[in-house]
Amino acid sequence: MPATRQPQAVYSPDIAGSLGKEELVVSSGLARGIDTAAHEGALNTGTIAVVAGGIDIVYPRENESLYEKIVQSGAIISEQPFGTSPTARHFPPRNRLISGLSFGVLVVEAALRSGSLITARMALEQGREVFSVPGSPRDPRHKGTNGLLRDGAMLTETAEDIISQISPMLKTVAASQEFVKHLPETTEDVPENETSEARNEVCELLGPVAVSIDELLRECQLSPAVVLTVLLELELAGRLERHPGNMVSLKS
Repeated sequence: MPATRQPQAVYSPDIAGSLGKEELVVSSGLARGIDTAAHEGALNTGTIAVVAGGIDIVYPRENESLYEKIVQSGAIISEQPFGTSPTARHFPPRNRLISGLSFGVLVVEAALRSGSLITARMALEQGREVFSVPGSPRDPRHKGTNGLLRDGAMLTETAEDIISQISPMLKTVAASQEFVKHLPETTEDVPENETSEARNEVCELLGPVAVSIDELLRECQLSPAVVLTVLLELELAGRLERHPGNMVSLKS
């Protein structure tokens, strides 16, 4: 019924705008309806449109004006080449990008065979949080969202419901920024053989208990460039955990 459409649609711009005020960027798929509302709600604070075709192809055409606004103040991304028209097979990979970019995925409306449920499943596979807005059990557009709630998704009515759940991740990001800010500056190129020799030495000094970068530098007597390169390798491999105060440890 039309009377149930508008209240649900209002969720997207309101929540997106509130998340933006908390310095969070909203990612969505530029589709008509909920995606459009989410992008519009976050235009002033930051939004990313992940598209199924090439970034030079506007789909749907009715969102051309919104597309241009996002180009000016946000970002359009895709893994498809320029000139690629979106087809059905392009949308699941696009959904994977949306969930991969995000701390969590909010599903506002979803029928039982909705692409939004694919995004939610991918989010779980990627270790992201899944949030869902409840709806009438008699409305087929909410069969999927209510099903997500039964399966353990976070019931969401306001942006605060999302922020309270992802706040530990936000603290990790803040710690990461602090970590980078205190790294010693260096432009030195590190030979591969030197990094290889240092890798075991650095790893022997690391463990589940956090230590400071400065302490690592003192203990191993290696150049900052070499140590930082090894730490970066460990981080990219998912083996390094960063902590406030320029501290690092190996993940257990």
